[in-house]
Amino acid sequence: MQADFSRPFLAIDTSTAFLSLAVYHQARYVSRHVAANNQQSECILPLIHELFVEAGVQTSDLGAIVYAQGPGAFTGLRIGIGVAQGLAAPFHIPLIGIPCLDAVAYGVPSHACVLAATDARMGEVFYVWFDTLHHVRLSDYQVGKAAEVVLPKDRALEQAQGVGNAFALAESLPCVGTPQMPTAVDYVKLALTGRYAATSAAQAELLYVRNKIALTASEQAARKAASC
Repeated sequence: MQADFSRPFLAIDTSTAFLSLAVYHQARYVSRHVAANNQQSECILPLIHELFVEAGVQTSDLGAIVYAQGPGAFTGLRIGIGVAQGLAAPFHIPLIGIPCLDAVAYGVPSHACVLAATDARMGEVFYVWFDTLHHVRLSDYQVGKAAEVVLPKDRALEQAQGVGNAFALAESLPCVGTPQMPTAVDYVKLALTGRYAATSAAQAELLYVRNKIALTASEQAARKAASC
């Protein structure tokens, strides 16, 4: 399935406590980026309607819907992909999933060694090493303790630059970084590069890197004791 880059794009990012939306039409962005917390499901469709009115488009005009693919907040990701599929399916609009850590990494553009790291809760971080200069991922998407994050073997520490909200946490990561996070506008920009494949609504998937979404009370206690 092919996206139509001559038509408007809608982007949806519900991977964090923020609800971030953008419409790209005629080389112009209209967007919303609001702290929605647990109200993403109530806010998302009214805000999309606002954007459509402001941009002068409707769902059937869209050439693609871009969505945050994960990893990120489990419930938020499900809301985002569900809305994207619901809008896309009746009009056979292609969906483009962008891995969240890719969008984070490109907060440091044209750099040969970027650590994109975000808060995964439960004392862990989601992370990936990325070369945004050559558009190459240097590691798998992973989740783990900040202290377990290791520099790729062929890169030097002085080359590394970090980005993502994990750099606002107390845990120490192997390089310096900024807690900057992407918005839906950044997801559109990545989709417009053509480097990410489009799929049908039925084939759209999320990217999970954690086997367990939640820990039991005993598991939480065991982890806390192990970290002391």
